[in-house]
Formats: sequence, C-alpha cells, structure tokens
Amino acid sequence: MTAFDRRELNAILNVYGRMVAAGEWRDYAIDWLKDAAVFSVFKRASENPVFRIEKRPKLRAKQGAFAVLGQAGQVLKRGHDLKQVLRLFDAKLIKAVEA
Repeated sequence: MTAFDRRELNAILNVYGRMVAAGEWRDYAIDWLKDAAVFSVFKRASENPVFRIEKRPKLRAKQGAFAVLGQAGQVLKRGHDLKQVLRLFDAKLIKAVEA
C-alpha cells in the first residue's frame, strides 16, 4: 500500500488550508491504493474531485512520483519534488484572492 509520509501530507494540507480559506475548496478525500496515494479535492462533497494530487513511486525514476491531475484526468503538473508540483496552486490562489 502506498501512502503519503508526514512531510508530504503537511505540504498538501498547507495548500488545502489556504485554498479553503480563499473559498475555493470545501472537502477532500485520501485514498491509499496498492500503487498510488491520492489526495482528492472537492468544491462540494457531492461532486467529482476538482483536482487529484497523486504519489506513484513507480514513476519516481521516470517522470517523477508526484502529479496534479485535473477534473478530466489530465496531468497539470508532474515532478520529483512535491513542493514544486504544489506551486501550481499558488497561481490559482492568487486568482481566487483577486476575484
């Protein structure tokens, strides 16, 4: 079973907290699968996830173990460093605050 470690989960929850404070996100779910750990973000609990933050250790040597996927499953950002991948949300947070 694959899981996020404490440092990774803290980084994800830090971004999640900022987006909740900005009114963009409302709920989340964490799934630990055999080959991936997935943190799903929802605008409303009854919807499909808006974003999925995934950790896939098998891709560590290739494209990077971490990825952010959009609602349709498209890869928005992938990399070896989770904090670099999560920077994708900094621009989204700035847009949310300005709106």
